[in-house]
Amino acid sequence: MAHDPTAVASAVRPKEPARQVIATFDNHDDAERAVDYLVDRHFEVNRLAIVGRDLQLVERVMGEMNYGTAALRGAASGGLVGALIGWIFGIFAWIQPLIAGFILAFYGLVFGAALGALIGVLLYAMRDGRRDFSTVTTLEPRHFDIVADVEVAGRALQLLQDSNRDAPPR
Repeated sequence: MAHDPTAVASAVRPKEPARQVIATFDNHDDAERAVDYLVDRHFEVNRLAIVGRDLQLVERVMGEMNYGTAALRGAASGGLVGALIGWIFGIFAWIQPLIAGFILAFYGLVFGAALGALIGVLLYAMRDGRRDFSTVTTLEPRHFDIVADVEVAGRALQLLQDSNRDAPPR
């Protein structure tokens, strides 16, 4: 089997500089403070990036879900969409576009809220008692790396090491 050099070359990104990790932090605030320290030392921070890694899916339970909550959430989202669509249609009215916009936005709000509440209740009913709670789902990194272009990584690392020597003990 012949070796195809273009297969390897296509994986390389020639327009992006090579990067090196110069520091790792457990929270974003500490990573920001380190970059701010480098800014204060007149380092070319446009050659840095803060990269979150080791992503974890976090689902925070916000409260109990029941038919009333499902209807209320559905009405809120449906009303907002309906008002927006009504307002957009009202803008294109040739005679008195402001009044038409408000009237159609109001009708859209009412119709959207009613339809949204109905859909919210139906979707909740289809769960058949499973997942009787509401959540907010986020992706959160466990660690934050500061990466620098390879050409300036040594200087950035030296500046950060100097900051550790200058820092008062905790």
